[in-house]
Amino acid sequence: MIVLENPRSPRVRAVAKLTKRSARTETGLFLLEGPQAVREALTYRPEAIVELFATPNGWERHPDIRAKAAEADVDVEYVTEYVLNAMADTVTPQGLVAVVRQTPTSVREVFAASPRLVAICEEVRDPGNLGTIIRAADAAGADAVVLTGRTVDPYNPKVVRATTGSLFHLPVSVGGDLSDVIDRAHEAGLRILAADVKGDDLLSARAEGVLAEPTGWLFGNEARGLEDDALELVDRVLRLPIFGKAESLNLATAASVCLYESAFAQRADAVG
Repeated sequence: MIVLENPRSPRVRAVAKLTKRSARTETGLFLLEGPQAVREALTYRPEAIVELFATPNGWERHPDIRAKAAEADVDVEYVTEYVLNAMADTVTPQGLVAVVRQTPTSVREVFAASPRLVAICEEVRDPGNLGTIIRAADAAGADAVVLTGRTVDPYNPKVVRATTGSLFHLPVSVGGDLSDVIDRAHEAGLRILAADVKGDDLLSARAEGVLAEPTGWLFGNEARGLEDDALELVDRVLRLPIFGKAESLNLATAASVCLYESAFAQRADAVG
């Protein structure tokens, strides 16, 4: 068994650089850490995996991952724990790290597929929030997530970890202009609903049946929400009611509720 042992080797340094956006932009690659993320990539996007690294013990602990890698014809390279830690962004990558090719979907492709539920993120800056929104969109059965150019890089290691593999489950579009995104959504027959504290009570929209229609939910910046010029582009602005004493909801939590409200309404309408 050959084991890569030098944490200062050019190859290890090249992998470690993927924690930086400049390196991800230059190479079109990103870093995947831990067994859950690697498992999802092998299951849904094995062709995107460029390199797979594991400690001997980490590889032995996951027979299902070994089987998926063999089935997908993805070779593993053994490394020491010290080398794996030098590659990874996390303190404990749990024995597995992969280098994966970025596979964003274009805005045109997203809306050409006649989606019924899309999450649109404008200037979402917190990696944890974005990752959770992608995960919630996946769980709610959304057809895609569209990120404008002012939103954090979805291939940031913290975003990737927060998606817990959902990044590989649904199309994610990157870098679009908000006005163009909304125009394309309208052309595809979607109503654009903005989640913002300036809006009407979401319960009123639910009662009117608005949420059962094909919908693009627009979510804005954690601190400022959506700018007025963005709100002017949408069909309706809605806010989540606060029934307790909380001042507000975290962005990712609010986005999850909005996406599920639409998912419930669309499915109830389909059954009805």
